[in-house]
Amino acid sequence: MRLLKTALLTGAFAASMMMTAAVAQDIKIGFIVKQPEEPWFQDEWKFAQQAADEKGFTLVKIGAEDGEKLIAAIDNLGAQGAQGFIVCTPDVKLGPALVAKAEANGLKMMTVDDRLVDASGAAIESVPHMGISATKIGEAVGQAILDEAKARGWALAEVGAIRVSYDQLPTAVDRVEGAIATLKAGGFPEANIFDAPQAKTDTEAALNAATTVLNAHPEIKHWVAFGLNDEAALGAVRATESVGITADNVIAVGIGGAESAINEFKKPDPTGFVGTIIISPKRHGYETALNMFDWVANDKAPEALILTAGALATRSTYEAVRKDLGIE
Repeated sequence: MRLLKTALLTGAFAASMMMTAAVAQDIKIGFIVKQPEEPWFQDEWKFAQQAADEKGFTLVKIGAEDGEKLIAAIDNLGAQGAQGFIVCTPDVKLGPALVAKAEANGLKMMTVDDRLVDASGAAIESVPHMGISATKIGEAVGQAILDEAKARGWALAEVGAIRVSYDQLPTAVDRVEGAIATLKAGGFPEANIFDAPQAKTDTEAALNAATTVLNAHPEIKHWVAFGLNDEAALGAVRATESVGITADNVIAVGIGGAESAINEFKKPDPTGFVGTIIISPKRHGYETALNMFDWVANDKAPEALILTAGALATRSTYEAVRKDLGIE
């Protein structure tokens, strides 16, 4: 009798597993990103694919650099028979249009990295979101700069700060304002913080913006720099190099832990790029994909708001930090 019960339970478990696998095979989930060529989004896709391989669902990776392509991508997913998608939008103000388009196609939607806003600029709380605590990460940047300046024995009154800004993106504003708040709390004079608006969020745009500030203030010897991402900080470093400011007079801290930042750490001689706050793309790719799968397969909606944090990595610690965050 006991053998019969065991056999029945084993059979039931096997049948359940087969049913789960069959359900997973029928699930198709999109993962749309705004800059598919960027290492961060490449990593998000990689970890999302890990989730898809583990659970057995189909992951559709789509790059959509503007609103028109994003709307077309959602229609495309609907036509493919997908049940849901994760998106990092190129424009958070597309929120109401994306919600309507997802509903029209019968698709569940979750956002990652950048949160959608409505016509009044308020976050659309009905769409589950995994994001980064931008202010706290900015504060970590500011603290890292203060610590390094103190270690070098710099008098803050004699230091200039380059705020590489991209104010079109709320996340960028929150990050740089978090850094500035920490710098000011640590005794950095507000009058020494100079705005360097960039046209795009890449290294070249940051270089151009920072060069303008440096040329306007040749009297300042020591400089610190920060912005939205690693590219902002690296652009500022390239700008200092172009005007002849040596690495020992520069402290730039980035955000993201992109390959460009790691390559900077690998250079034989240290540069002005002293650190980066690494944000793990694993949770943003792997966990959002699992959340969407669970929502589609089991009708279990994700938490409305999930915020992740980062860890400071330097030339001497980046390998250990990346390993701890599951990147390597």
